[in-house]
Amino acid sequence: MRNPLTVLRRRLSKHRELRADGGTASQAGSILDRDSVRSAPFWLPPFLLVGLFIYGAIIWNIVLSLTNFQGLGSPDYTALDFENYVIAFFGGTPSWSELTVSPIWNSAWNTVVLMVSFSVVCLALGLVLAILVDQEIRFENTFRTIYLLPMSLSFVVTAKFWLYMYNVETGLVNLLLGSVGVGPVEIVQNPDLKLAAVAFALIWQFSGYAMIVYLAGLRAIPTSHFEAARVDGASTLRMYWRVIIPQLRTATVSALVVLTVFSLKAFDFLFSMYGGYQPGPSADILATRMVREAYANGNWAYGSAIAVILFLMALAIVTPYIYSQYKRGEL
Repeated sequence: MRNPLTVLRRRLSKHRELRADGGTASQAGSILDRDSVRSAPFWLPPFLLVGLFIYGAIIWNIVLSLTNFQGLGSPDYTALDFENYVIAFFGGTPSWSELTVSPIWNSAWNTVVLMVSFSVVCLALGLVLAILVDQEIRFENTFRTIYLLPMSLSFVVTAKFWLYMYNVETGLVNLLLGSVGVGPVEIVQNPDLKLAAVAFALIWQFSGYAMIVYLAGLRAIPTSHFEAARVDGASTLRMYWRVIIPQLRTATVSALVVLTVFSLKAFDFLFSMYGGYQPGPSADILATRMVREAYANGNWAYGSAIAVILFLMALAIVTPYIYSQYKRGEL
Protein backbone atom coordinates (compact mmCIF):
# COMPACT_ATOMS: atom_id res chain seq x y z
CA MET A 1 0.00 0.00 0.00
CA ARG A 2 1.35 3.43 -1.05
CA ASN A 3 2.21 6.00 1.53
CA PRO A 4 -0.34 8.91 1.26
CA LEU A 5 2.35 11.45 2.04
CA THR A 6 4.53 10.16 -0.83
CA VAL A 7 1.62 10.37 -3.28
CA LEU A 8 0.80 13.90 -2.14
CA ARG A 9 4.43 15.02 -2.55
CA ARG A 10 4.57 13.60 -6.11
CA ARG A 11 1.36 15.38 -7.07
CA LEU A 12 2.64 18.69 -5.65
CA SER A 13 5.92 18.28 -7.54
CA LYS A 14 4.11 17.64 -10.84
CA HIS A 15 1.84 20.62 -10.21
CA ARG A 16 4.85 22.90 -9.65
CA GLU A 17 6.52 21.66 -12.84
CA LEU A 18 3.35 22.34 -14.83
CA ARG A 19 3.08 25.83 -13.34
CA ALA A 20 6.74 26.55 -14.13
CA ASP A 21 6.36 25.37 -17.73
CA GLY A 22 3.16 27.38 -18.12
CA GLY A 23 4.76 30.49 -16.60
CA THR A 24 7.77 30.23 -18.92
CA ALA A 25 5.53 29.77 -21.95
CA SER A 26 3.28 32.68 -20.99
CA GLN A 27 6.32 34.89 -20.29
CA ALA A 28 7.82 34.02 -23.67
CA GLY A 29 4.47 34.68 -25.31
CA SER A 30 4.17 38.08 -23.65
CA ILE A 31 7.66 39.03 -24.87
CA LEU A 32 6.82 37.99 -28.44
CA ASP A 33 3.56 39.95 -28.27
CA ARG A 34 5.30 43.23 -27.42
CA ASP A 35 5.03 45.97 -30.02
CA SER A 36 8.80 46.45 -30.13
CA VAL A 37 9.34 42.78 -31.03
CA ARG A 38 6.49 42.59 -33.53
CA SER A 39 7.69 45.75 -35.28
CA ALA A 40 11.36 44.61 -35.32
CA PRO A 41 11.36 43.93 -39.11
CA PHE A 42 10.65 47.64 -39.61
CA TRP A 43 13.03 49.31 -37.10
CA LEU A 44 15.84 46.76 -36.72
CA PRO A 45 17.37 47.02 -40.27
CA PRO A 46 17.55 50.87 -40.18
CA PHE A 47 18.97 50.67 -36.65
CA LEU A 48 21.71 48.28 -37.78
CA LEU A 49 22.49 50.38 -40.87
CA VAL A 50 22.76 53.59 -38.81
CA GLY A 51 24.90 51.80 -36.26
CA LEU A 52 27.23 50.50 -38.97
CA PHE A 53 27.57 53.51 -41.27
CA ILE A 54 27.38 56.34 -38.68
CA TYR A 55 28.49 55.15 -35.26
CA GLY A 56 30.71 52.47 -36.76
CA ALA A 57 32.35 55.10 -38.97
CA ILE A 58 32.89 57.39 -35.96
CA ILE A 59 34.58 54.60 -34.01
CA TRP A 60 36.72 53.66 -37.03
CA ASN A 61 37.74 57.31 -37.47
CA ILE A 62 38.81 57.50 -33.81
CA VAL A 63 40.92 54.36 -34.21
CA LEU A 64 42.36 55.67 -37.49
CA SER A 65 43.44 58.89 -35.74
CA LEU A 66 45.70 56.77 -33.51
CA THR A 67 47.65 55.37 -36.48
CA ASN A 68 50.14 56.87 -38.96
CA PHE A 69 47.98 56.18 -42.02
CA GLN A 70 48.75 58.45 -44.98
CA GLY A 71 46.23 57.18 -47.52
CA LEU A 72 48.32 54.49 -49.21
CA GLY A 73 47.96 50.81 -48.40
CA SER A 74 46.21 49.65 -45.27
CA PRO A 75 46.42 51.29 -41.83
CA ASP A 76 48.68 49.64 -39.27
CA TYR A 77 46.54 49.02 -36.20
CA THR A 78 49.31 47.28 -34.23
CA ALA A 79 50.99 50.48 -33.01
CA LEU A 80 48.37 52.95 -31.78
CA ASP A 81 49.42 56.18 -30.09
CA PHE A 82 48.32 59.78 -29.51
CA GLU A 83 51.04 61.38 -31.62
CA ASN A 84 48.56 63.04 -33.97
CA TYR A 85 46.82 64.76 -31.06
CA VAL A 86 50.16 65.94 -29.64
CA ILE A 87 51.05 67.39 -33.06
CA ALA A 88 47.58 68.96 -33.32
CA PHE A 89 47.93 70.84 -30.03
CA PHE A 90 51.67 71.50 -29.87
CA GLY A 91 52.94 71.17 -33.45
CA GLY A 92 56.34 69.74 -34.39
CA THR A 93 57.81 67.18 -36.76
CA PRO A 94 55.84 63.93 -36.63
CA SER A 95 57.26 60.49 -37.31
CA TRP A 96 55.19 60.18 -40.46
CA SER A 97 56.55 63.36 -42.10
CA GLU A 98 59.85 65.17 -42.60
CA LEU A 99 58.10 68.54 -42.51
CA THR A 100 57.14 70.54 -39.43
CA VAL A 101 53.39 70.62 -38.88
CA SER A 102 51.84 73.67 -37.26
CA PRO A 103 49.28 73.23 -34.45
CA ILE A 104 45.58 73.82 -34.97
CA TRP A 105 45.19 76.78 -32.60
CA ASN A 106 44.73 79.35 -35.38
CA SER A 107 42.01 77.25 -37.03
CA ALA A 108 40.41 76.53 -33.66
CA TRP A 109 40.36 80.24 -32.78
CA ASN A 110 38.77 81.14 -36.13
CA THR A 111 36.20 78.38 -35.58
CA VAL A 112 35.25 79.73 -32.15
CA VAL A 113 35.10 83.35 -33.38
CA LEU A 114 32.90 82.36 -36.32
CA MET A 115 30.69 80.21 -34.10
CA VAL A 116 30.14 82.87 -31.42
CA SER A 117 29.71 85.89 -33.71
CA PHE A 118 27.45 84.05 -36.14
CA SER A 119 25.26 82.48 -33.43
CA VAL A 120 24.89 85.59 -31.24
CA VAL A 121 24.08 87.98 -34.11
CA CYS A 122 21.69 85.44 -35.63
CA LEU A 123 19.81 85.10 -32.35
CA ALA A 124 19.62 88.86 -31.79
CA LEU A 125 18.48 89.59 -35.34
CA GLY A 126 16.04 86.68 -35.31
CA LEU A 127 14.51 87.91 -32.05
CA VAL A 128 14.02 91.44 -33.42
CA LEU A 129 12.44 90.11 -36.61
CA ALA A 130 10.17 87.78 -34.64
CA ILE A 131 8.93 90.63 -32.44
CA LEU A 132 8.23 92.78 -35.50
CA VAL A 133 6.39 90.01 -37.35
CA ASP A 134 4.40 89.19 -34.20
CA GLN A 135 2.69 92.60 -34.28
CA GLU A 136 -0.16 91.30 -36.49
CA ILE A 137 1.19 93.09 -39.54
CA ARG A 138 -0.24 92.69 -43.01
CA PHE A 139 1.34 90.11 -45.31
CA GLU A 140 2.83 88.30 -42.32
CA ASN A 141 3.10 85.01 -44.20
CA THR A 142 4.90 86.76 -47.07
CA PHE A 143 7.47 88.29 -44.73
CA ARG A 144 8.02 84.97 -42.95
CA THR A 145 8.64 83.27 -46.29
CA ILE A 146 11.05 85.98 -47.43
CA TYR A 147 13.06 85.82 -44.20
CA LEU A 148 13.16 82.02 -44.17
CA LEU A 149 13.86 81.54 -47.88
CA PRO A 150 17.70 81.90 -47.67
CA MET A 151 17.87 78.91 -45.32
CA SER A 152 16.58 76.67 -48.12
CA LEU A 153 19.73 77.44 -50.12
CA SER A 154 22.79 75.24 -49.86
CA PHE A 155 26.13 76.54 -48.61
CA VAL A 156 27.45 76.35 -52.20
CA VAL A 157 24.70 78.57 -53.61
CA THR A 158 25.02 81.04 -50.72
CA ALA A 159 28.81 81.24 -51.20
CA LYS A 160 28.52 81.92 -54.94
CA PHE A 161 25.80 84.50 -54.34
CA TRP A 162 27.85 86.43 -51.80
CA LEU A 163 30.99 86.07 -53.89
CA TYR A 164 29.12 88.09 -56.50
CA MET A 165 27.76 90.51 -53.89
CA TYR A 166 31.30 91.16 -52.57
CA ASN A 167 32.78 91.69 -56.05
CA VAL A 168 35.00 94.79 -56.13
CA GLU A 169 33.65 96.16 -59.42
CA THR A 170 30.08 94.89 -59.81
CA GLY A 171 29.08 93.69 -56.33
CA LEU A 172 26.08 95.32 -54.68
CA VAL A 173 27.96 95.71 -51.39
CA ASN A 174 30.71 97.79 -53.03
CA LEU A 175 28.17 99.77 -55.04
CA LEU A 176 26.43 100.72 -51.77
CA LEU A 177 29.76 101.58 -50.15
CA GLY A 178 30.71 103.67 -53.17
CA SER A 179 27.45 105.60 -52.96
CA VAL A 180 28.46 106.88 -49.50
CA GLY A 181 32.04 107.59 -50.51
CA VAL A 182 33.64 104.42 -49.16
CA GLY A 183 35.40 101.92 -51.33
CA PRO A 184 35.71 100.03 -53.46
CA VAL A 185 36.81 97.56 -50.80
CA GLU A 186 38.40 94.18 -51.46
CA ILE A 187 36.39 92.02 -49.09
CA VAL A 188 36.88 88.40 -50.10
CA GLN A 189 40.69 88.49 -50.24
CA ASN A 190 41.24 91.01 -47.44
CA PRO A 191 42.72 89.13 -44.44
CA ASP A 192 41.10 91.60 -42.04
CA LEU A 193 37.62 91.11 -43.52
CA LYS A 194 37.55 87.47 -44.64
CA LEU A 195 36.06 85.95 -41.51
CA ALA A 196 33.62 88.84 -41.06
CA ALA A 197 32.45 88.41 -44.66
CA VAL A 198 31.83 84.70 -44.06
CA ALA A 199 29.96 85.38 -40.82
CA PHE A 200 27.81 88.09 -42.44
CA ALA A 201 26.78 85.79 -45.29
CA LEU A 202 25.88 82.97 -42.88
CA ILE A 203 23.90 85.40 -40.70
CA TRP A 204 21.93 86.42 -43.80
CA GLN A 205 21.20 82.76 -44.51
CA PHE A 206 20.18 81.58 -41.03
CA SER A 207 18.67 84.59 -39.23
CA GLY A 208 15.30 83.62 -40.71
CA TYR A 209 15.52 80.28 -38.93
CA ALA A 210 16.10 82.03 -35.59
CA MET A 211 13.13 84.28 -36.36
CA ILE A 212 10.82 81.27 -36.88
CA VAL A 213 11.95 79.62 -33.64
CA TYR A 214 11.43 82.83 -31.65
CA LEU A 215 8.10 83.50 -33.35
CA ALA A 216 6.85 80.08 -32.29
CA GLY A 217 8.00 80.84 -28.74
CA LEU A 218 6.23 84.22 -28.72
CA ARG A 219 2.99 82.66 -29.97
CA ALA A 220 3.17 80.09 -27.15
CA ILE A 221 3.22 82.79 -24.43
CA PRO A 222 -0.30 83.41 -23.04
CA THR A 223 -1.86 86.76 -24.00
CA SER A 224 -2.58 87.39 -20.32
CA HIS A 225 1.15 87.94 -19.71
CA PHE A 226 1.22 90.79 -22.22
CA GLU A 227 -1.98 92.29 -20.80
CA ALA A 228 -0.75 92.05 -17.19
CA ALA A 229 2.47 93.87 -18.08
CA ARG A 230 0.54 96.65 -19.82
CA VAL A 231 -1.85 97.00 -16.87
CA ASP A 232 1.16 97.40 -14.56
CA GLY A 233 2.26 100.33 -16.72
CA ALA A 234 5.34 98.67 -18.25
CA SER A 235 6.62 100.21 -21.46
CA THR A 236 6.94 98.02 -24.54
CA LEU A 237 10.71 97.75 -24.18
CA ARG A 238 10.48 96.95 -20.46
CA MET A 239 7.67 94.45 -21.06
CA TYR A 240 9.75 92.44 -23.54
CA TRP A 241 12.96 92.71 -21.51
CA ARG A 242 11.45 91.79 -18.13
CA VAL A 243 8.48 89.58 -19.01
CA ILE A 244 8.61 88.14 -22.51
CA ILE A 245 12.27 87.45 -23.33
CA PRO A 246 12.92 85.43 -20.10
CA GLN A 247 10.16 83.07 -21.24
CA LEU A 248 12.00 82.43 -24.53
CA ARG A 249 14.82 80.52 -22.86
CA THR A 250 13.86 77.18 -24.43
CA ALA A 251 13.60 78.72 -27.89
CA THR A 252 16.98 80.44 -27.42
CA VAL A 253 18.75 77.25 -26.37
CA SER A 254 17.19 75.23 -29.21
CA ALA A 255 18.14 77.77 -31.86
CA LEU A 256 21.61 78.26 -30.36
CA VAL A 257 22.43 74.55 -30.56
CA VAL A 258 21.37 74.32 -34.21
CA LEU A 259 23.22 77.49 -35.21
CA THR A 260 26.46 76.53 -33.50
CA VAL A 261 26.44 73.11 -35.16
CA PHE A 262 25.84 74.77 -38.55
CA SER A 263 28.82 77.07 -37.92
CA LEU A 264 31.03 74.03 -37.37
CA LYS A 265 29.92 72.67 -40.76
CA ALA A 266 30.85 75.76 -42.79
CA PHE A 267 33.43 73.90 -44.90
CA ASP A 268 31.17 73.84 -47.98
CA PHE A 269 30.75 77.60 -47.82
CA LEU A 270 34.47 78.35 -47.52
CA PHE A 271 35.45 75.80 -50.15
CA SER A 272 32.95 77.26 -52.63
CA MET A 273 33.86 80.88 -51.92
CA TYR A 274 37.65 80.42 -52.10
CA GLY A 275 37.73 77.56 -54.60
CA GLY A 276 39.85 75.19 -52.56
CA TYR A 277 41.02 73.90 -49.21
CA GLN A 278 43.05 77.03 -48.39
CA PRO A 279 40.97 80.12 -47.59
CA GLY A 280 43.98 81.73 -45.92
CA PRO A 281 45.11 81.85 -42.27
CA SER A 282 42.58 84.54 -41.33
CA ALA A 283 39.58 82.42 -42.42
CA ASP A 284 40.93 78.89 -41.93
CA ILE A 285 38.65 76.88 -39.65
CA LEU A 286 38.98 73.35 -38.30
CA ALA A 287 36.81 71.90 -41.06
CA THR A 288 38.98 73.29 -43.87
CA ARG A 289 42.18 72.33 -42.01
CA MET A 290 40.87 68.80 -41.57
CA VAL A 291 40.06 68.29 -45.26
CA ARG A 292 43.29 69.96 -46.40
CA GLU A 293 45.41 67.69 -44.22
CA ALA A 294 43.62 64.57 -45.42
CA TYR A 295 43.18 65.23 -49.14
CA ALA A 296 45.78 67.84 -50.08
CA ASN A 297 48.64 66.76 -47.79
CA GLY A 298 47.83 63.05 -47.60
CA ASN A 299 47.93 63.00 -43.79
CA TRP A 300 44.79 60.93 -43.33
CA ALA A 301 45.41 59.95 -39.72
CA TYR A 302 46.18 63.55 -38.76
CA GLY A 303 43.04 64.72 -40.55
CA SER A 304 41.10 62.07 -38.62
CA ALA A 305 42.48 63.46 -35.35
CA ILE A 306 41.25 66.95 -36.28
CA ALA A 307 37.88 65.41 -37.19
CA VAL A 308 37.68 63.82 -33.73
CA ILE A 309 38.42 67.20 -32.10
CA LEU A 310 35.69 68.80 -34.22
CA PHE A 311 33.31 65.97 -33.27
CA LEU A 312 34.05 66.51 -29.57
CA MET A 313 33.31 70.22 -29.94
CA ALA A 314 29.93 69.43 -31.50
CA LEU A 315 29.27 66.83 -28.80
CA ALA A 316 30.10 69.37 -26.08
CA ILE A 317 27.43 71.66 -27.55
CA VAL A 318 24.70 69.09 -28.12
CA THR A 319 25.07 66.89 -25.00
CA PRO A 320 24.08 69.52 -22.36
CA TYR A 321 21.03 70.42 -24.44
CA ILE A 322 19.90 66.79 -24.76
CA TYR A 323 20.49 66.24 -21.04
CA SER A 324 18.43 69.31 -20.11
CA GLN A 325 15.62 68.16 -22.39
CA TYR A 326 15.73 64.73 -20.75
CA LYS A 327 15.62 66.22 -17.24
CA ARG A 328 12.55 68.27 -18.19
CA GLY A 329 10.87 65.16 -19.59
CA GLU A 330 10.76 66.47 -23.15
CA LEU A 331 12.57 63.50 -24.67
